[in-house]
Amino acid sequence: MRSRKYHAKLMDDLQDPAEAAAYLDAALEAGDREAFLLAVKHVAEARGGMTKLAKTAALNREHLYRMLSKDGNPEIQSLATVLQALGLRLSIEAA
Repeated sequence: MRSRKYHAKLMDDLQDPAEAAAYLDAALEAGDREAFLLAVKHVAEARGGMTKLAKTAALNREHLYRMLSKDGNPEIQSLATVLQALGLRLSIEAA
């Protein structure tokens, strides 16, 4: 029951672009590819789901699921396309 409340709150929070960006940034900083891809899936879910994301990004839905799976290894251009469809972008900053 508690995890459902957490998930609902997370989905609500991730609708805010700043919250989604901070969530993805934290996942990326953790250095765990699988966690980052799961975070992207969470943002997609909060923003209407994978089907909507696939349509917006003009990507095959099955390819999108594979790309964001725990074994996924998306190319930088594919990841940039997905993030752009979510209203986000990749950014580099000095350490």
